[in-house]
Amino acid sequence: MDTSSIRHWQTFTVRDVDTMTAWLTAIGFREHATYRDEADPTVVVHAEWVWDGGGIMLGSVRDGGPDGVVARPGTSSAYLVAPDPDAMFERAVAAGATVERPMTDQGYGGRGGSVRDPEGNAWSFGSYQPS
Repeated sequence: MDTSSIRHWQTFTVRDVDTMTAWLTAIGFREHATYRDEADPTVVVHAEWVWDGGGIMLGSVRDGGPDGVVARPGTSSAYLVAPDPDAMFERAVAAGATVERPMTDQGYGGRGGSVRDPEGNAWSFGSYQPS
């Protein structure tokens, strides 16, 4: 099986799209597409934000949303492998994340640390990449 074109896309449901997308921008994500509800432009029906190696899809919490398919706000987690995880960690905290586990050298190799984003989702940043 050729896995060279496989990418990872995480899904999130968020309460405050503007706060979350500002936070994503601060840690290096870029907006690819955002589709808002025509009747209420504060509601994001579907958005795609990209980062090297994949991206995330997110949308606002809303009545009739995809319950059971996408996790409730604040219940997702992600691990991002970065060439400079310390800098990414610092940007995340400066943009409003709370530290769960400070950056430290890991016994299994590399460095890593974890934060919670403004919505409560867990994000780990590290240099360790399973081979």
